[in-house]
Amino acid sequence: MTEVLAAIGAAMLGIVIGAIINALSDDLPHRNKLRLPHYPNGVPRPMLAWSGLMAFLTGLREGPSIQLSEEEEKSRDLSLSEIASLAYDTKLSWRYPLVEIGMALLLAFVVIYPFEEPRIVVWIVFLSILMLITVIDLEHRLILFVVIIPAVIVTFILNLALPEVTEDGERPIMEFVYGALVGGGIFYILYLGGMVFVRILAMLRGHYIQEVAFGFGDVMLAFLCGLMIGWRAMTIAIFITVFVGAAGAILYMIYRAVRGRRYAMYTALPYGPYIVIGTVILMLFADEVREFFQ
Repeated sequence: MTEVLAAIGAAMLGIVIGAIINALSDDLPHRNKLRLPHYPNGVPRPMLAWSGLMAFLTGLREGPSIQLSEEEEKSRDLSLSEIASLAYDTKLSWRYPLVEIGMALLLAFVVIYPFEEPRIVVWIVFLSILMLITVIDLEHRLILFVVIIPAVIVTFILNLALPEVTEDGERPIMEFVYGALVGGGIFYILYLGGMVFVRILAMLRGHYIQEVAFGFGDVMLAFLCGLMIGWRAMTIAIFITVFVGAAGAILYMIYRAVRGRRYAMYTALPYGPYIVIGTVILMLFADEVREFFQ
C-alpha cells in the first residue's frame, strides 16, 4: 500500500514537472521572457488548463484567436506568419499531455523500483533536465546554453552534496568531472570530424551545405550527461548511444518509406535524444548493464 501511494504521489509530481517543462519549452527556444502557460499564439491559458493533460480532459485544448487591426499590426511590426499564428495557431499539440504522462510514468517507476533513496531526489532532477532538453531538441533541433549552463551547475552541486554510494564507498566528485570530460571530449572529436566531413562533401558537390553531422549542442549535452553519471558509466552510455542512434536512423528511413516520402541523403537528425537514452539507461540500470556486458 505504501508503494502504491508513493507511486501515485510521484506520478502527480511528474505531471506538475511535465507542465513546467512544457511551459519552458514554449518560451526558451524563442528567447521570450518566461510567462505563465499559454496557447501557441500567446493567449494565456485558464488556470485549469495550465496542465496540458487537464486542458485536453476539460476541453480547453484550443484557445481564442486574436484579430489585430491594421494599425496594431504595423505598431507591433509583425510578419505575415506571426499574424497568421495569432489568428489560427490556437490549439495545443499532443506534446503537452504526452510529456506530462511520460514524466508521471517515469517518476512512478523510479519510486517503485528499489533504488537508493538519496539518489531518487537527484535522479528526479536529472530526468527533468534531460526531458526538457529532449523536448526542445526534438521540436527545434536546439540544445540551449540557457538550459545547459544552469544544469551543469545544479548537477555538480547535487553530485557533491548527495554522492552516490557503492559497495566500494562513495564515488568521488572527480569521477563525475572526468565523466564530463570524457563525454564532452569524445563528442567534440565527433563534432570536428563532422565538420571536416561536411566540408569535403561540400567541395565534392560544389556548393555550400548548411547541415552538420554533429552540432556543438550535442557536445554540451554529452558533457552534462558525463557529469551526471561519471566516466565509467559514460563510456558505456556512448556505446549504447551509437547503436540506438543507428537504430533510430533506420526506423526514420522506414517511416519515410511507409509515408511515401523519399529519404534525402545526409539529412540532419537530432542526436540529443539518443545521448539522453544512453545516459538514462546507465543512470538507472548501471549494475544491470555491467552484468549484461560481463
